Amino acid sequence: MAIDVERALALELPTRVVEVERGRLRFFAEAIGETDPIYRDLDAARASGHPDLPVPPTFFFSLGLEGADPFGYLDELGIDLGRVLHGEQSFDYFTTAHAGDVLTLIERIVDVSSKRGGALEFLTKVTDISRDDEPVARATSVVVIRNPDPPPTPVECVEIQGQSMESPRTQRAGEGSE
Repeated sequence: MAIDVERALALELPTRVVEVERGRLRFFAEAIGETDPIYRDLDAARASGHPDLPVPPTFFFSLGLEGADPFGYLDELGIDLGRVLHGEQSFDYFTTAHAGDVLTLIERIVDVSSKRGGALEFLTKVTDISRDDEPVARATSVVVIRNPDPPPTPVECVEIQGQSMESPRTQRAGEGSE
C-alpha cells in the first residue's frame, strides 16, 4: 500500500523530554565499543574539560526509541512493521550534551519517496534535539517500506508502420513478440 504523502508530512509526532543519565551513557559507550575513557569515567571527562560524561556518538538515535510507542507513527500511516527495514541514519552535532542534561526531542516526517515503481518507499524523519531551546543535534533516519504489490507500471507503446504494439522492454514474462 502506498504511503499517503500529504498525511505523512502533516502527521504530528509527539515531543519527548528526556534526562540523560550517566549509567545509560556508560552502558551505551560499552555497547558500541567506545574505548575513550571520557564516555565512562567522570574524572577523565572532567580532565578533558567536560562538566560530566559527554553523550557518545549515535546515542541520540536510541533516545528516539524510548517513547511509549516509538513506531506508532508507522501504524498511524497504515504501514505494516513486518515490511519495514532500517535504511540509514545520520547526525549533525551543534554542541555537546552531557549526563544530567534535559533534552527535548521534536520529530517530524520531512520526505516520502519511492523507487522501483512503488515497490520500495522511503520515509525520512528528522529529530531536532535541544537543551533549553539551544540546538544540540539533528538526527535523520530513513526507513524503507517494502510493498509486495506496487501499483502497475504503465506500458510503453511504440508505433511500427502504423501499428501500435507493446515495446519489448515492457513485455511481461511469458509473452512473446510476433
